[in-house]
Amino acid sequence: MSRTAAETASQPDCWRRAADAATTFDGLPQPGERVAVTGCGTSWFMAIAYAALREAAGQGETDAFASSEFPTGRGYDRVVAITRSGTTTEVLQLLGELRGSVPTLALAGDPKTPVMAAADTVAVLDWADEESVVQTRFATTALAFLRAGLGPVPGVKPVTEAAADAERALTTPLPPALLTAEQWTFLGRGWTYGLALEAALKMREAAGAWTEAYPAMEYRHGPIAITGPGRVTWTFGTPPEGLADDVTRAGGTLITHPALDPLADLVHAQRLAVTVAESRGHNPDHPRNLTRSVILNDGGISPSGADSSPSGV
Repeated sequence: MSRTAAETASQPDCWRRAADAATTFDGLPQPGERVAVTGCGTSWFMAIAYAALREAAGQGETDAFASSEFPTGRGYDRVVAITRSGTTTEVLQLLGELRGSVPTLALAGDPKTPVMAAADTVAVLDWADEESVVQTRFATTALAFLRAGLGPVPGVKPVTEAAADAERALTTPLPPALLTAEQWTFLGRGWTYGLALEAALKMREAAGAWTEAYPAMEYRHGPIAITGPGRVTWTFGTPPEGLADDVTRAGGTLITHPALDPLADLVHAQRLAVTVAESRGHNPDHPRNLTRSVILNDGGISPSGADSSPSGV
């Protein structure tokens, strides 16, 4: 088993631990605060999911930005940064710019990194840190932690139930049509759009695959043009009405698991990425052109190769 596959399989226990930790952590966004959530790559996609969940919970206006595109002139009551490595250049630069002007919270996997001094408060999820370049369990655990801190969200399962669903997702066989496809399109609505973006990224990183991701209702506004035999359309959550018929008419394969928590369904996509990578002769533990953390110097990524992927952080 690859290291990436082993870390993928550990997620249910990580989520349960995150749910417990969130109940006692002091520093999460409070109801009514105007909040911005930020990160790079995978962490940004988790920020998108959390922002939508927090608004769905009625807890306040919540925006999500890639750290390099953060609008520092806007006013927020709190900024949340997600950074697995705690070393990502864009995240650290942003936290430095915000210091003293707005309270900041960082979620990180390593307490021995610069983010500990860069943010006002840090939630260290070191039990979910990873050796792999390609993120799986840290990203989903960070989202599980933030999600649990929201309390009940209408239409969304508690994190403990999501963990039980993830255990099922780890053992359910992947359909052959998924494994032999030439192209995959991932779709989501609301908070699951961030998961769709992340699923596509996993396929690109681990397998070098042709994947795309869109809001589910945008699929028929152009992306359906690439649907056809040997191509998969995967929806997180319940698909929009009529979408299954549209995919079938185009000759594509629709994948949907509406009974599963969408975060658990992401585990299916992570498993798919590893399996497709291995079938193509790629090592998912050593993806092409990626390092575990993006640490920039004036000429680009630091030659030290320290810790994230252009996905990563």
